[in-house]
Amino acid sequence: MQWRSIVVGLLLLRLVFNFVIWLAFGLGPSWGFNFPINFNFNLHKIELFKEKERDDSRTNSWLNQLRDDIDGYHRTCSKDNEHPHKKSYLSFFQNGKDEYAKKYSSFPDKLKAEMRGMAKEMFYFGYDNYMKYAFPDDELNPIDCQGRGPDVLNPSNVNINDVLGNYSLTLIDTLDTLLVLGNVSEFHRAVKLVIDTVSFDKDSTVQVFEANIRILGSLISAHILLTDSKQPFGNVGLKDYDNELLHLAHDLAVRLLPAFENTSTGIPYPRVNLKNGVPPDSINETCTAGAGSLLVEFGILSRLVGDSTFEWVARRAVKALWSLRSNETGLLGNVVNIQTGQWVGKQSGLGAGMDSFYEYLLKSYILFGEKEDYKMFKAAYESIQNHLRRGREACNEGEGDPPLYVNVNMFSGQIMNTWIDSLQAFFPGLQATKNPFYLHVGMDILQSIEKYTKVRCGYATLHHVVDKSKEDRMESFFLSETCKYLYLLFDEDNPLHKSENKYIFTTEGHVVPIDERFREKQWKEGVLTDQDATNVPPSNTSNCDRIPDERRYALPLKSVYMKQIDQMVGLL
Repeated sequence: MQWRSIVVGLLLLRLVFNFVIWLAFGLGPSWGFNFPINFNFNLHKIELFKEKERDDSRTNSWLNQLRDDIDGYHRTCSKDNEHPHKKSYLSFFQNGKDEYAKKYSSFPDKLKAEMRGMAKEMFYFGYDNYMKYAFPDDELNPIDCQGRGPDVLNPSNVNINDVLGNYSLTLIDTLDTLLVLGNVSEFHRAVKLVIDTVSFDKDSTVQVFEANIRILGSLISAHILLTDSKQPFGNVGLKDYDNELLHLAHDLAVRLLPAFENTSTGIPYPRVNLKNGVPPDSINETCTAGAGSLLVEFGILSRLVGDSTFEWVARRAVKALWSLRSNETGLLGNVVNIQTGQWVGKQSGLGAGMDSFYEYLLKSYILFGEKEDYKMFKAAYESIQNHLRRGREACNEGEGDPPLYVNVNMFSGQIMNTWIDSLQAFFPGLQATKNPFYLHVGMDILQSIEKYTKVRCGYATLHHVVDKSKEDRMESFFLSETCKYLYLLFDEDNPLHKSENKYIFTTEGHVVPIDERFREKQWKEGVLTDQDATNVPPSNTSNCDRIPDERRYALPLKSVYMKQIDQMVGLL
């Protein structure tokens, strides 16, 4: 009997010991005791006691899925809603009891007003200093308080010259932001300055994509807002305005058309000289986003001026890229040869080089109602979810790591790397959440920009977010996008939020209404003759290099408009 008592005692001791461990590491239920010891779950401590559980948990890590190339968990977060017994995303903040949940579950109106005022002050500090120290140059050097234009001494400096064309870039890029902030008088002054001082008859070689989204998009947006009978920002009409901004937009677009000439695939050259066309030494490689993100601006322009040319060339480029996607995965690469259709860069992801291609498939459908655009977006979205999304099925619960979109080989779907760049942030904008957590994120961003980038005459670029080293440059998108989005985040009563009309933002943040007139074509569909067309070169039998069977055209597009350009320049 004595040995039985010893055995029972040892068993009880072991049970007590296991119970203490179980409770101490936060695995047990919460009974509301206010222990002075932090009993938060700590996986590393549990691993000391449960070696097998550690091995099991590793199988749920997406890092190991990368190593083993396991294609699991390729599902969208929207599927969480298919299981009513699961908690919704908001419930993690609304029903939480810890300090984290208490902090992020709401955002007081007083704090919204404070952040809204801070965003407005940030914009005007940058804008006023640009106008004081830099205009009519393209950008402001905020540390030296000087203007910046193209690097004429170093034409190969594409980091500068791709963007700066000696056409008052920052002023143009900022036009609709002034209206968003409610400053109609300064908007009018800025419009008059653009009309009186800006010309695109420049010997400047710029990137087609950058000129399109920053300059063409802003001119179109400002023109529409000036002439829109619905006037979402109040009476912003300008006396004696005679469509000058639209004429400027048309002039610029015509100067970009040579990029679409002499290309076997219909995919445009990446750069064009505004006066002389495509440079003789231009490369035959371009990125997917650069070539495939022209449709919104070119399409609106075509419908405003009644000329199908601009939408036609932009849509042809999209179709050409789409036809080159992988048969196996449905994915596209990030760099393509515009003459052969071969993928030079086979990485497929959501970041730089690809981001706005997907964005504009959806926005083009919303604006123009072309079902083909939606079909392409839907197919692309499914391929992204099937091959790029890794991690557990549910966004906020379950075993394994949170979901992550990785970069993969477009043909095999195998992971190439797992880094994420800031441009991937556009993708949640296509999926959207109404969660107050992101107001706190916006506040953190706003305060960090103010603290770490503000200098004597504006806001500098950070070379490194850790050591905070600065570059003496304030890019135009800081005023056209960053400040605008931060302001709108905290301005719930803004006309863009309250208006009965609906709007979209271009990829540069320019405001465009969703208007029925953009769904109507003011031209008859025509067919080009063989005399105007060039045949596609023989396609490679390789799946990755296939060219569509349809004919690809290489028209002398610029020559058609040269007289119009001369006339418009004379009028302006």
